[in-house]
Amino acid sequence: MSSGNAFNETHAHRGDQPIDMAELRRYRQGAGAPAAELESAVGQARRVTLSWSDGRSGQFPLMWLRDHCACDQCRHPMTRERLYKLLDDPLWERFEGDEALASLEFDARSLTLVWQDGHVSRFDAGWLYQRCPGEELATLLPTPTPWRAGFAPEHVEHADFVGDSEGRSRWVSALLRDGLVMLDRGPCELEEVSRIAESIGPMRSTNFGGRFDVRSVPNPNNAAYTAIGLELHTDLPNWRQPPDIQLLYCLENDAEGGESSFADGFAAAEILRAEKPDAFRVLSETPIDFRFQDDGHDIAVREPVIDLDAEGRPREIRFNNWIRDTLSLPLDRIEAWYDAYRAFWQILRRPEGRVELTLAPGQMVAFDNRRVLHGRNAFDPNTGKRHLQGTYLDLDMLQSHLRVLSR
Repeated sequence: MSSGNAFNETHAHRGDQPIDMAELRRYRQGAGAPAAELESAVGQARRVTLSWSDGRSGQFPLMWLRDHCACDQCRHPMTRERLYKLLDDPLWERFEGDEALASLEFDARSLTLVWQDGHVSRFDAGWLYQRCPGEELATLLPTPTPWRAGFAPEHVEHADFVGDSEGRSRWVSALLRDGLVMLDRGPCELEEVSRIAESIGPMRSTNFGGRFDVRSVPNPNNAAYTAIGLELHTDLPNWRQPPDIQLLYCLENDAEGGESSFADGFAAAEILRAEKPDAFRVLSETPIDFRFQDDGHDIAVREPVIDLDAEGRPREIRFNNWIRDTLSLPLDRIEAWYDAYRAFWQILRRPEGRVELTLAPGQMVAFDNRRVLHGRNAFDPNTGKRHLQGTYLDLDMLQSHLRVLSR
């Protein structure tokens, strides 16, 4: 190959036999992948340019193609993990010029590259289509959507959740999209919340254990274990990695009061940004101390109330007035922080942004604890019993479960 000159194109029709790209994601025709066929493949300098029948085209660097070879020498045939080591490839220096690739051939469904060292790499055309550089690869996961006025959580029957993948997919999708979802008409059995959680992944343990009971108890070490009203909050913001997903399963709820309330922290943060940008900046740029302490634990962290991702979008809310520790800030920043905190709290209390409901026995609420704030009204334990069981799940396991279901 000489610099600036295209490779000779060779059409090698191999039929419809798909190429195993060492992953389980759907990328083949007829399995959720695009129906477009590969029409041309031209190698030039350090890249291969591919064009498909629907008009899409993409340039793929040679080093990227070599790194993504899926043959048994480059990917473990059982684990699908990468075996190829780019640091040890003697051809690597040639990728900067035009000497790494010996030839290429393609058909409507595949691309085959022969490297100068004799190694052969074959690629499924549908797999390449989904991974054109510059094109966003579909995640198979719903995009988190801020609540609008009048929002109501989706309800899924317990029988549908345990009985078929469609019902479970709806439940998981709603939880990932809205941060809040209901499960209705389940059995009033101890540990049912554990069984539901473990059908998705292992329960996330904390200093309160793997599964916890929410009811009024003597000598409580947490406000949840009293009968008092609970202001909107997120759980365990004093952890470096607070629990992602919380499940609360109602077993008994005969006491007067105790209604549950929820608010979308991401939506509230965006309202704060629009109405009081200085307050938003203070809460997103100022780390403060959160701390939980009892006879056996003292867990603390310093983080902002609103955490942003690389694009400046809310990624996590840490709001729990009970376990804010001493506000340790320079004197000239203390008043501004309190003003910002009050402004955010006032937005969270707006009724149009809240969902209020009374959990019935056999009903479970699930919510994103790092996005959705939850609270409850005070209840009178002398008027009846109120018993919820709860646990936490990692977001990674929830996302993994939906990807598996989508296959």
